[in-house]
Order: sequence, then structure tokens, then C-alpha cells
Amino acid sequence: MIVKDDFLATLRRYFSLNLYEVKIWAALLSRGVSTAGELSDIANVPRSRSYDVLESLEKKGFAITKIGKPIKYIAVNPTEVVERVKKNMKEDADTKVKRLEELKGTEILTELNALHNQGIELVEPSELSGSLKGRHNLYNHLETTIKNAEKSVTIMTTTQGFLRKVEGLKPVFEKLKKRGVKVRIAAPLTKECNAAIKDISGVADVRNTDSKGRFVVVDGKEMVFMIMDDQEVHPTYDVGIWVNTPFFASAVENLFDGAWKGMKPAK
Repeated sequence: MIVKDDFLATLRRYFSLNLYEVKIWAALLSRGVSTAGELSDIANVPRSRSYDVLESLEKKGFAITKIGKPIKYIAVNPTEVVERVKKNMKEDADTKVKRLEELKGTEILTELNALHNQGIELVEPSELSGSLKGRHNLYNHLETTIKNAEKSVTIMTTTQGFLRKVEGLKPVFEKLKKRGVKVRIAAPLTKECNAAIKDISGVADVRNTDSKGRFVVVDGKEMVFMIMDDQEVHPTYDVGIWVNTPFFASAVENLFDGAWKGMKPAK
């Protein structure tokens, strides 16, 4: 059996299989029905492992054990496998989410928070900083930082950044509005932004600017700033810096305040 390594790597990523599992599965698909020994030889997998691997594939819905002797295995149609894997992944994810939800209000979470608070007290403010790689991680951290705001959230972003934030962070902004937190957003606004401006007008003050910048300041204490132009970098390689230093964050916010007065409100 000749199957390219990159194809096997793709299968592993999509179906969450280990190397032996994906090799045995590909071999079984190529045969339709086969014994563990035959599949071991075809896939170049140790015979001592082939039975465990096939048992795992059977539990995951990739194969069926044929009745009779010698024991043979039948390949399940790949289209059906996709549906089974989707179902299993969803059930597994739901179980994990439920388990995490059950942690809320428990002694375990209380102890974890106590450990974190104790550790933070021992850390110098200058050490509370870090780099964030990838836009997905950036927005996860932005959401965490913004939702804990007590007084203000100041955002300077690009046209596309504005659209992304309205789409991804609007529910957070709505909660902040209910708590009386002031949200200000400055961005180069185009006709493309009209719908987003209208969508967020009730929860944030939006103004137009010709300046370029990508940063978020929370309560004049914490700041996340992106160091690359989002039009010139792939989301995977986007990079941000998070700092928890009131001295620097408040200085940036003061500069923003001066520029804010000269910006035109969004219409």
C-alpha cells in the first residue's frame, strides 16, 4: 500500500487518530475486509500493536469485526465514518464543557483562584506582560481583558479590525454597557462599516480617524497592542503584546483622549 505521508498527516488531523491508527485504517480501506496480520504487513505496523489499534478503530466507528474465524475486520464507509466522528466529537465536547461548568462555585475553583491571587501578589507589575501569537489567541485574551473592565475600554483599530470586534465582541460590549462601563472605539471608517456602526451604536461610542493603530486599553491599567498591520499579516502570524502597567497604559490613554476630541463621530 502506497499512501503519501502528507495524506496520512491530513487524515490524522481531521479524524484525531494516532500514526498507527491512520495507517491501519488506510490499509483496511484499501482491502475492504482483512485480518489483523494482513493489515499489519500492509501498513508496516508491529503485529503486537495491530489488535489494539483495530480495537480502538472499532470503538471509534471506523471498523466492524466480522463474525467467524479467523477474525477479520470490515471497513466502514468513509462518509459514514465522518458522521460518526462528528457525533463522537460533539458528545465528547459537550461532556467536557458540562464538566467545566460544574466547577463553577466549587471548592476546586475557589482554591485555584486563591492560588492565582497569591501568586499575583508576589509578582512585580513589570513582569505581568506577555506575547500573544495568532489572531484567535489575541481575541480570546482581548475578550477576557475587556469583560473584566470596571470603568472604561478604549480601542484604536483598523477598518477590518473594527468589523471583527463588532462581530466577535458585541455581546461583551453589551454587558459592559449594563454595568456602566464606557466603551470608545476609533477606526478609519468606510461605507463597509455602516452596518456595523449601526449595530453597535447603542453600546459604544464610535469615531472616525485617519490614524493607524491597533491597541486596547482597559481602565487605564491594562493594555494589549498589536505590532503588525492586519492587512499585511496572515491571522496565524498576527502578534500582540499584553502589559499590565498603569503607568504605560494611562499614558497611552491620555494621548488617545487628546486625539479623540478631534475625531468625528460615526454616522
